[in-house]
Amino acid sequence: MPKQSKEMNSQDRERVVKALKALSNENRMAIFEQIRAGHGRGRLDADNRLSVCTVAEKFNISLSTISHHIKELRGGDLVHCERRGQSIL
Repeated sequence: MPKQSKEMNSQDRERVVKALKALSNENRMAIFEQIRAGHGRGRLDADNRLSVCTVAEKFNISLSTISHHIKELRGGDLVHCERRGQSIL
């Protein structure tokens, strides 16, 4: 029985490329890993979300740079953010 190849359609391919581009930076990869692993669990909000400030505490990078990296991760559809007052979760 011959193997059937499963090719990605162009939309799926585009999503994968965006995600890989977002993870191509070492700092973004580390930030993504921290969020994915749930580090800082003691500081989650009521909906089990980390704040950007909590994520930033683990890195020797300015808050504006962390925000930029998270924006890139959002663009790659790897994280989702929500603003609550002055906090970004």
